[in-house]
Amino acid sequence: MDSEVAASWPASWQTLQHGIRSGRYTDPEFARLEHEELWRRVWQMAARLDEVPEPGDYTVYDIGDESVIVVRVDRDTVKAFNNACPHRGTALAEECGSFEGNRIICPFHGWRWGIDGVIQYVLERDQFRDGQLNDSDVAVRDVNLELFAGFVFINFDKNPQPFDEFIAPVRQLIEDLAIGDMHHIWWKSVVAPANWKVALEAFLEGYHVPATHPQLETTSAEFIYGDDVSGDPPRYSHVDHIYETFPHGHGRFLGGQKTPMAGHTQLAGDPVDIMADRLNLLVEGMDAMILKEDVELVRSLKGKPIPEGSTLGAEYMKALYATAAAQQRPMPKLEREVLDQWGGEIFIFPNLMILPQAGNAMMYRVRPDGDDPDSCIFEIYSTKTYPADASIPRAVVQKMTDVSDPEQFLQIPRQDFSNIPRIQKGLHTSGCKQVWLASYFEQIILNMHQEVDRYLQT
Repeated sequence: MDSEVAASWPASWQTLQHGIRSGRYTDPEFARLEHEELWRRVWQMAARLDEVPEPGDYTVYDIGDESVIVVRVDRDTVKAFNNACPHRGTALAEECGSFEGNRIICPFHGWRWGIDGVIQYVLERDQFRDGQLNDSDVAVRDVNLELFAGFVFINFDKNPQPFDEFIAPVRQLIEDLAIGDMHHIWWKSVVAPANWKVALEAFLEGYHVPATHPQLETTSAEFIYGDDVSGDPPRYSHVDHIYETFPHGHGRFLGGQKTPMAGHTQLAGDPVDIMADRLNLLVEGMDAMILKEDVELVRSLKGKPIPEGSTLGAEYMKALYATAAAQQRPMPKLEREVLDQWGGEIFIFPNLMILPQAGNAMMYRVRPDGDDPDSCIFEIYSTKTYPADASIPRAVVQKMTDVSDPEQFLQIPRQDFSNIPRIQKGLHTSGCKQVWLASYFEQIILNMHQEVDRYLQT
């Protein structure tokens, strides 16, 4: 990190030891700097492979004023191209679809390429470069691409950081969870009125759960929203969550073994009902990460004795993996440290979050909306592993328009979205010079900003 560059920044851009200055979220100049020095240099998830399942299938990824075509060439090959015709700059594709006849054709003058990017036809070719136009002159421009865990990562830099080095701190975590075997259920996108970091940071900690999702943390919520605040506050159940930060801006948190998802319950009543009811809140509230069939499997254990030395969580795992084996459905590695990650989150810098559970995962991706510091594109993916004989649907985004509409978003994302524009509004006020960060619960946020600074200051 260049200390001279850091010292030259205005005070409103600084990352502090215990917080973040508010200008990092609101200043258009800071947003422009991010676009030039972060988004044009960092590895970023441009697509899921489910978006391009067959040769000729394409999808367009936009970030700032960059636009990329991701196209499947054959079963084993996916390529990324700059979305511009080398002739006059026309964008060659929009949104998603399939290139008819495996040909990319410019709609302006009819120049044509194969889906491998090689030029096939130039109208009146001898009119260009005195008749000495080379194929290499007019090939569509490649963008650096790497495939990992079902994701397509791209990088615009001419000499990017090696991807293996970039992903190394979280590679094994993601591979052990079988994320690369998970496929599309649904995918929603919405424009949110907040900086991309504001939206991202809302999901990098569990500290917000009691106030934002009171149905998931009832004891603490009753104290927060109740009239009687005398006496000691109840124990915050997420206090046992484990938070870790990694090099290159990545991080994770996990509940470990002390969660209802692992069958750990302390409430009065039938443990099966308590665990199933808890999981069902997530089915009804998100329909991602936990699915209806997972709850039904928990309820199938009701009335069955738990063998000596076992637990409800262990018996659920046995049933879950036995069912998956019968279906020939891929599952995460059956190891304690992998299972402990269920119900937690893995953050891949700069903007991808993976929330795994059983053979499912919910994912969030947040990115700037053009160069507007007060707007971002927020996406939610629901994925799962499928039985061997199942037909896997192509991933096509559903563009949503209203984050408060229960027909578009279920309860939990609506609760989260309700905070995000209010945060952005508060950050703009003269009374908010910085935000404070909890040293443990919010350490992933600080680590993320420190890595942003490394890109912006070097």
